Amino acid sequence: MILQQDVKNLGNKGDLVEVSQGYARNFLFPRGLAVEANASAMKSLEHERAVAKQRAQRELSEARERAERLQALAIRIPAKAGESGRLFGSVTASDIAEAVKSASGIEIDRRRIDLKEPIKALGNYRVAVQLHSQVVAQLNVQVVEGDRA
Repeated sequence: MILQQDVKNLGNKGDLVEVSQGYARNFLFPRGLAVEANASAMKSLEHERAVAKQRAQRELSEARERAERLQALAIRIPAKAGESGRLFGSVTASDIAEAVKSASGIEIDRRRIDLKEPIKALGNYRVAVQLHSQVVAQLNVQVVEGDRA
């Protein structure tokens, strides 16, 4: 049987599993969880795997390209600060994502920005951005004195 969806305690989508005829006929087939592993189903499975592999390679190359573009950027974020350089408020991952979008047009999900805690002082910072499971970009962020727009 070829699983069409993840089945608890049996396998994940696309797995080739062996089960009893009764289980397949009475549970898996009626619910659309599996199909019989005949020649056409195997050919379809191989095609889906090839397409998924190409998609994964394309996503990885796009992430690497975006990482190169991000690492070349120097993001300036204006913020109000006191005399000692301490900010009134803080610079968060959302602020950084907005600054990247306005500076370069690259959209980054704020949850992908690895900011351990909000930035609370003027200065230069290196911020990690998780673009893909295998690609992490280091973004240069400069917090400067000024009014936020």
